[in-house]
Amino acid sequence: MAEWTDRAISLGLRRFGETGAILEVFAREKGRRNGMVYGGSSRTKRAPMQPGNTLSVTWKGTEGNLGFFTAEAEDERAARLMANAESLAGLAAITELLAAVLPEGEAKPALFDASETLLDLLTEEEIWPALFIRWELGLLSMMGYGLDLDHCAVSGSNDGLTHVSPKSGRAVRGSEAEPYLDRLLVLPQFLIDPRAPATPVDIHAGFRLTGHFLIERLFADLNRAAPEARYLMIDRLERAGRLSPS
Repeated sequence: MAEWTDRAISLGLRRFGETGAILEVFAREKGRRNGMVYGGSSRTKRAPMQPGNTLSVTWKGTEGNLGFFTAEAEDERAARLMANAESLAGLAAITELLAAVLPEGEAKPALFDASETLLDLLTEEEIWPALFIRWELGLLSMMGYGLDLDHCAVSGSNDGLTHVSPKSGRAVRGSEAEPYLDRLLVLPQFLIDPRAPATPVDIHAGFRLTGHFLIERLFADLNRAAPEARYLMIDRLERAGRLSPS
């Protein structure tokens, strides 16, 4: 019988049988994994394993089978965010995106660390939407769908970048983009200049940019739709005035 222990982000818990549950996690060194939790449907065990919480998990079983988890909460973020609808929607979007795209058992420690950082900063209302967009760019890159936002696809220059080609994922300078504006995606300046502010209009453009490549490339190749939680998060941000199309 094999056994391992790791830090993990809970991606969800679903009831199994009368008293058990199946826990899905993103473990730092072991990747996305599933396992049975004895008594996991009880309120006392279910609460610490809510999506978005960081856990210390121990898995036991034989490779290729479901196996069993024991888990202890290290950080119960979900409870802290209950009073903030936008941040709670952000937490759901993060965990559902990870659950949908991560291959089983493939370690991605850099993505784990970035995801934990973003989850920790969901309490910072003024900054987390911009960080979420950066995280989605990182997710695309780590899944093999990275964008080139460093140089103009036409001139090769690294200044004056304003748009992104929806076909190539490469940045374009404003002077080169002008004849094709109706076909290009806006590149928010905060993604290439850390000093630039992230206005509600920029946040809208950023989510439109990452959403295009998530939906048209990553999820299209996976032959599935993007999680509804991402759309709900964007809707909540727009209702709160933190995202605006114009």
